[in-house]
Order: sequence, then C-alpha cells, then structure tokens
Amino acid sequence: MAQLSFFSAEATQPRVADLAGVLCGPGRTVVFAKATAKLIVPVDDVWRARALVAACAERGVRAQVRVDEHATIVCTAFRVDLAPLAAAWSEGDGKVVPGGFTPDGATLRMWVLAAGRWDNNGYVLPVDQAVPDTHEPLRESLARCGLPATTQVDGSGLKIVGRRRLARLRELVGPLVDPGCGGQWPDVSRMRVVS
Repeated sequence: MAQLSFFSAEATQPRVADLAGVLCGPGRTVVFAKATAKLIVPVDDVWRARALVAACAERGVRAQVRVDEHATIVCTAFRVDLAPLAAAWSEGDGKVVPGGFTPDGATLRMWVLAAGRWDNNGYVLPVDQAVPDTHEPLRESLARCGLPATTQVDGSGLKIVGRRRLARLRELVGPLVDPGCGGQWPDVSRMRVVS
C-alpha cells in the first residue's frame, strides 16, 4: 500500500479554500457588494462539469451546470464564504495570484478537474489566457510545491514533464475522479515520450 503524502488531496478535509484551484485555470469570481461572491468555471467536458459540481458539494458549496450553444459553465450562487477567496484572487477588476500562493494536493486536484490535460510528452495545467500576469506567479507556485513546469509557447498552460514530476502530480491530486475523464487524469502510465 502506497504511503499517503501529507500534501495530497486525500490528506485533508475538503475546504472552500481548495476552490482556488479553479482560479488557477479558467475560473473567475464575481463579487457582489464585497460581501458575497460566486465562482464561474467554463469547462470543455461533461465529466469535468459533473466532477466540479461534486467537488463543490463536498465543500458545502452548491454548484450548477449551465449549457448554451457557446459553452458549458459550472457556477455557484453568490455566497458569503466565497468572498474571502474572491478578495484574495482579485485586484481592482482583475484576477491576480495571491502573494506566496503554493497549491496543495486539493487545490491542484481542482485545477486538474477544471482543465488539466495530456499534451504529448507531459501534463498541462491550463492558465487563464485573458490574464497573462498570472502565468509566471502560477509557474513559481508549482515550483514551490515540487512541480517545476514550463510555460507553453502559446501561453495556454504550464507543462509538467518527467516521470518523477508526473508521479508527484498524480500523488498530490489523488485517484481518478470519474470514469468518463477519458485519458485526461494525470497518470504516469499515460506518458509517451518522456525523459
């Protein structure tokens, strides 16, 4: 039996703060009267929407899925307990990475759920392309948690390459969440041409 990492997603009780992982990727917050906020996360796959709704519920946050001709979006209602998260990730009208932010396993799991994917020889954690100032702080935050990553040429994500790094990512995010996730969950056995 493998030893559970102190920082893995399974080592701690689910917390609202874990939802910061969706903000590392495509997620956004909307604040109302500085007292409440909601999360909005565009997703590409039905399994992601299902998994995010379940992950939010584990944290006591009710989320729903909205589908229109342009996108599938997971969103929450305005909530008081989301206001501190929104405040930490906002500056003026823009999204920022809080100073010293270091993702733990639960936060990484939320990032993977929202958008993580395989790309040839590595695993990509997509970033918010509309907010390029968040990319370097997020890359630095991954390095702090033992996952050095490179920025993809097109700026769409941070790529983790190498058997040990990918094994660490898999250890941190925990087991597969949904049978429908296709081949998008971090798993060292999916590696192709990795040094």
